[in-house]
Amino acid sequence: MPRIHIGFALLLALACSRPAEHTPTTDTVAPTGTPHGMMLTSPAFPNNGAIPAKYTCDGANVSPPLAISAIPAGTKSLAITVDDPDAPGGSFTHWLVWNIPASTATIAEGQHVGTEEPNGFGKSGYGGPCPPSGLHHYVFTLYAMADAAPPSKGKVVAQTQLIGTYKK
Repeated sequence: MPRIHIGFALLLALACSRPAEHTPTTDTVAPTGTPHGMMLTSPAFPNNGAIPAKYTCDGANVSPPLAISAIPAGTKSLAITVDDPDAPGGSFTHWLVWNIPASTATIAEGQHVGTEEPNGFGKSGYGGPCPPSGLHHYVFTLYAMADAAPPSKGKVVAQTQLIGTYKK
């Protein structure tokens, strides 16, 4: 076999053996933000930290204060969901609020913003953590939307998460 063919075969084999670079088709969700840098934090608890009882069914059962930063350009509205993936019957929704103005930088404790949908308790608005037993994780997901629709029906531009825990 001529040397040129051997060299080409080696080059081709080397190229095929390298791992392909991952090119996500949608923004990855990470507590530290998205590729856009969007962040959701709370002065009440750190990411992966314990949610104070005040924000649960054992306390005042009000939504915790939230801070929003680095919203991507072109965002028309925001949406927030709070889900408990550790619930006995599968993921349980504690809050679904959408059509929050894109200019929102903070949501005060107990503040009602946007359009609040019924939660897993059958009531509109926030329903705090109330696990039957054991440690549960509560995933606060912030969505930047290209429209004024809920995340399940609209176009999500970016998303990020804040995770809190609570144990009875």
